[in-house]
Amino acid sequence: MDARLDYFTDPTAGKVLKYFMSAGKVLKGSALPTATQELVALRVSQINGCAACVDMHTKEAAAAGETPVRLNLVTVWREATVFTEAERAALALAEEGTRVADAAQGVGDEVWAHAAEHYDGEQLTALVMLVSFMNAVNRLNVITRQPAGTYEPGQFH
Repeated sequence: MDARLDYFTDPTAGKVLKYFMSAGKVLKGSALPTATQELVALRVSQINGCAACVDMHTKEAAAAGETPVRLNLVTVWREATVFTEAERAALALAEEGTRVADAAQGVGDEVWAHAAEHYDGEQLTALVMLVSFMNAVNRLNVITRQPAGTYEPGQFH
């Protein structure tokens, strides 16, 4: 499959993505644990059907030491016993934050309170920004049909 747009050769995309991706770098350096960031990025990308991002975040998580069992169970995290309570809270917030069109309330108070039990203000901010960032990236990639399978860990760092 070929992408509809080549972000690396299009001048407008290059200008916009330079700044857009710098936000992603700030999030990578945030106080939110790396494992949580990758699990959230993966789950948001799964929900949105972003093959390129699923490819990227599965490989980045594995390169950072994430286990195949946990990566394979992200889609069914509620029934899996391999995630911490903090990770479960982050995944719940990520799902509700991604499915805002499906859930009239957006992120519910209970989900927010559960996340706030496990993350401080700086980490919660990073989590909210990450969910929003991933949703935007997913949409860019889904709209333009960016292909998956060739990503190498660290490729965009």
